[in-house]
Amino acid sequence: MKLPLFPLDTVLFSGCTLDLQVFEPRYLDMLSGCLKAGHGFGVVHILEGSEVGPAPAAFARIGCEALIRDWQQQPNGLLGIRVEGGRRFCVESSEVQRDQLSIADVRWLDELAERPLDDSHADLLVLLQALGRHPMVENLGMGGTPAGQRDLAAQLAYLLPFQPQQKLDLLALDAPQAQLELIQSLLEALQGELVG
Repeated sequence: MKLPLFPLDTVLFSGCTLDLQVFEPRYLDMLSGCLKAGHGFGVVHILEGSEVGPAPAAFARIGCEALIRDWQQQPNGLLGIRVEGGRRFCVESSEVQRDQLSIADVRWLDELAERPLDDSHADLLVLLQALGRHPMVENLGMGGTPAGQRDLAAQLAYLLPFQPQQKLDLLALDAPQAQLELIQSLLEALQGELVG
């Protein structure tokens, strides 16, 4: 499937909310096309380059579909949109159009069925609930009770201050249990750095 791409300095996860301000003509046109066609666009993490400017950025080969949930004109005159992460995908190939918008052939990645949380997830659940009390997280409508392991893993991977490559590694994992185990080990490494 062909999907327009929006390279950003963030890694989006399924079910997570992202607010964007859009002003570049290529992305305004892209959003107009997405709204008319009733589909989303792809968010990919920038590896090299910047979010704005004429030159297309180099981006990660794995990304997340962004589904437009709301939009409004901002006081500064820019278009503000709120998107929710949808399906994960792998970029098979991409091309840059004349307006510098990247269009990719993507392969959707399989998602495992949501699995219930158990006692081993208690600490991570408490952490998500604590993050949910932060005004910025609350404003995004995130941090509530997760639907299961996949939802818990996605929200923590998105909200915690991991390095971009660590977030990409988490996005690439198919199994929520594997994601939660990696999150736990990344948290332990972070705690070790703080103590050390």
